[in-house]
Amino acid sequence: MSAPAGQGPRHVTVDGRRVRHRVDGDGPPVVLLHGIGRTLRDFTEQHERLAERFRVHSVDLPGYGGSLPMAGPYNLPALARFVGRYLDAVGVDRPAHLVGNSLGGAIAMRLAATEPDRVASLALVNSAGFGREVTILLRLLALRPLGRLLLRPTRYGARRAELALFHDPAFATEERIAYALAVARQPYAARVMLETAHSLGTFRGVSPQWREELLAEVARLDIPTLIVWGDRDLILPAAHLDAARARLPRARTHLFTDCGHLPQIECAEEFHRLLLDFWATSVPAQPGRDAAPDVAAGPRVAEAG
Repeated sequence: MSAPAGQGPRHVTVDGRRVRHRVDGDGPPVVLLHGIGRTLRDFTEQHERLAERFRVHSVDLPGYGGSLPMAGPYNLPALARFVGRYLDAVGVDRPAHLVGNSLGGAIAMRLAATEPDRVASLALVNSAGFGREVTILLRLLALRPLGRLLLRPTRYGARRAELALFHDPAFATEERIAYALAVARQPYAARVMLETAHSLGTFRGVSPQWREELLAEVARLDIPTLIVWGDRDLILPAAHLDAARARLPRARTHLFTDCGHLPQIECAEEFHRLLLDFWATSVPAQPGRDAAPDVAAGPRVAEAG
């Protein structure tokens, strides 16, 4: 069963394992998926804003934050299956709007390709899957035992990682750094990070095989898609947005200026308006149900590209 609205993060059992999630609001379902090494806290501000009009689910992927790790391999199909089983566990029985940042975007695409009836729309935020280039820190994880050495939890490492996520260093607050360090100190954190990174790429970058297969499948879907990027992203370069436009030409796209890898935090207000406008203008109503409540309030955000 899902958490009562307004109660903050709680826990639910998915496939016999404890998963931390947060559920608030009423309306069409929205699912917020974080990136590699991250947690549901990356979507806290958007969760609270969206809960005014939607039934919003933020979830720690297995092995991240407050969720226990999976027993099986850490690859994209397994993580997408987890999201589907999470939706079953919390009783989401209608198509949901998926919003995925970084790895979360690739997971959202894989779930859409595998179970398209579960997905009302895709919002891909600086998403993995559109190019080989990725920060050297993630590529180094493919080199054992160097990868495990790099993942030893230190305050310096946590600070460096937080600073890499934002164009404006003011967002890498002491509170965020302390929380990142606490997450990194969990006994399974390094193993989960290494297994996830190894499944996605090598020292040369993100593997093309799973990317090509996934993008070909998503391109055949009739699912409204929004793809956004920060122009100062140091993790996945903004040039990937051009690749996304070429591979998914029907998608709506937007480039945030002076923004890093987490526009849902660094450009929170603009991101929120853009998301509401996308759902209001691009997502058809389901039979007998509105695709979204009235989200016309606030100015329209123009597309880029």
